Amino acid sequence: MLNITTKTFNQLTTKELYDLLQLRSEVFVVEQECVYQDLDGKDQKALHVIGKKNNKIVAYTRVFKPGDYFENASIGRVVVSKDERQNKYGNDIMDASIATVQEYFNETTIKLSAQTYLKTFYNNLGFHEIGEEYLEDGIPHIAMVKS
Repeated sequence: MLNITTKTFNQLTTKELYDLLQLRSEVFVVEQECVYQDLDGKDQKALHVIGKKNNKIVAYTRVFKPGDYFENASIGRVVVSKDERQNKYGNDIMDASIATVQEYFNETTIKLSAQTYLKTFYNNLGFHEIGEEYLEDGIPHIAMVKS
């Protein structure tokens, strides 16, 4: 069972911040072999949607109000620990993130920059592709919107 909470940057404990950065690094840098600047100065503006199992962060996203990242509200850094992906926690953390956008910002239009191989995953959550595929940090991405 995934216990999901939403926190501002200042509400994060030092351990939570360390753990979520460790998970992001584990997946985006090590597993995907992508060297990029994860610490981009935007975490302080974001809402952090954290999924814990047995008190360990296994799923995570960060959410932005309109204008803080894209023109629309947005969800990014969507990540699930490799050992937990079979449990469909990606759906759970995204459902919670979509609800967070609606609850905190009263917005229904959400944009994200999806790794292209996850297009169907996001389609199933109500997102559709906009524009052309592009490279972000050497990985094919596509902009997607849910409204």
